[in-house]
Amino acid sequence: MSRILVTGAAGFLGSHLCDRLLADGHEVIGMDNRVSGQMQNLDDAFDHDRFSFHEHDVTEFIHVSGDLDAVLHLASLASPVFYREHPIKTLKVGSLGTHKTLGLAKEKDATYLFTSTSEVYGDPEVNPQPEDYRGNVDPYGPRSCYDESKRYGESLVRAYRDEHDLDVRVARIFNTYGPRMRLNDGRVIPNFVKQALMGRDLTVYGDGTQTRSFCYVSDMIGGLLALLKSDIEEPVNIGNTDERTIIDLAEIVLDVTGSDSGITHEELPPQDPQVRRPDISKAKSEIGWEPEVGLRDGLMSSIDYFNSEI
Repeated sequence: MSRILVTGAAGFLGSHLCDRLLADGHEVIGMDNRVSGQMQNLDDAFDHDRFSFHEHDVTEFIHVSGDLDAVLHLASLASPVFYREHPIKTLKVGSLGTHKTLGLAKEKDATYLFTSTSEVYGDPEVNPQPEDYRGNVDPYGPRSCYDESKRYGESLVRAYRDEHDLDVRVARIFNTYGPRMRLNDGRVIPNFVKQALMGRDLTVYGDGTQTRSFCYVSDMIGGLLALLKSDIEEPVNIGNTDERTIIDLAEIVLDVTGSDSGITHEELPPQDPQVRRPDISKAKSEIGWEPEVGLRDGLMSSIDYFNSEI
C-alpha cells in the first residue's frame, strides 16, 4: 500500500483517480480548494477509512504530516469558462501550485506526477501531435493563461528533476469526458449533451469541421496510473486517437440521447485549435497503455449522470 496525495481531488479527473487508487488499496489524501471542484464527486471516496480530505489552496505552502509515496498534481482550472473568468488564479495554480507540490514531493522523497495538457501544442501545424512537437502557442493570446501555465509547469518539473533528482512523470492529457463533468464546464461534450437533453439546438462554433479526439475517463485514469508505475520521466501523451469533427460529435450526441434538437452555428472563438489528435505510440510502447472505450459507448455511460445533474 502506498500513501498518495491527489491535488484537485474534488474535480472531475481527480475524484475518479482517488476512487481508483482507493480501489487498488492505497491510502489517499485528497486536497482541493473547491473553486471548481464539487464535494459530491468524493462521496464514494469518503466511504473509505483510507481516505482523508484537506481543504487547501495549493498556491499556498502545503504541509502534510507523515510519509508520502507519491504526489499527483491535478489541481487546475481546465474549463474554458473558469480560466476565462479566473486567468490569474489559473496561472498561479500552474506556477505556484506546481512549485509548492514539487517542494512537498522533494521534502517527502515522493514520486511526482504533473498533469499537463494537449494545449501545450496550441493550434498545431502537425497532426497527430507527437511529444517532440514543440507546438504553436501564442503567449499573449486569449487562452494563454491556461496554455502557458501548463508549459511553465512542465519546465518547472524538468528543473526539479535535473536539480534535485526528483522522480517525475508528465502526462499530456487530451480531451477527456465522462460522469462528474460539470454541465457548465464550457467544453463541447457537456455543452452538447446538456443542450440535447433539454431539447435545445446544439451550438457548433464555426463550420464544425475542426477536430477533437475524446478519451473516456476510465481510460484516462488507467493511462495516468500506467505512467505513474513506469519510470518514464519525459512527457507522455494520454488520449484517444479517434479524431472526430465537431459536427460528427454533435450528430452522435443527438443519436445517443434520442434528441430532436437541431444544430445552430456561431462564430468560432479566437485561436480555437483546428485539429487535435494525440500520437500515442510512446504510451503504447513505453507504458503499455492504449484506450479501450469507444466514443459512443463512453457517451452512453455518461448520459445518466448528465440527466441527473439536469
